[in-house]
Amino acid sequence: MSKRKYEITPNGEWFKVEAWDDYGKYCSVYEKTILDASKFILDWWEKSKENKKSDELLAKAILECKEIDKNNNNLRKIL
Repeated sequence: MSKRKYEITPNGEWFKVEAWDDYGKYCSVYEKTILDASKFILDWWEKSKENKKSDELLAKAILECKEIDKNNNNLRKIL
């Protein structure tokens, strides 16, 4: 089941764009035109798999840093 969802809301001279990708990740931006808002949503969805991989790599790196600190008796509270 896809978690894709979007909302485009006029906000003065701008359009507020709220988008959720395939994994439920949320993003909010402002675009000048409705066409730009629509393009942002399609681009955001197209990058969802790449963004998910980046998020997973970052999470793995953070966990590895925590493990290094733990092994060096330098345990700090991270996150």
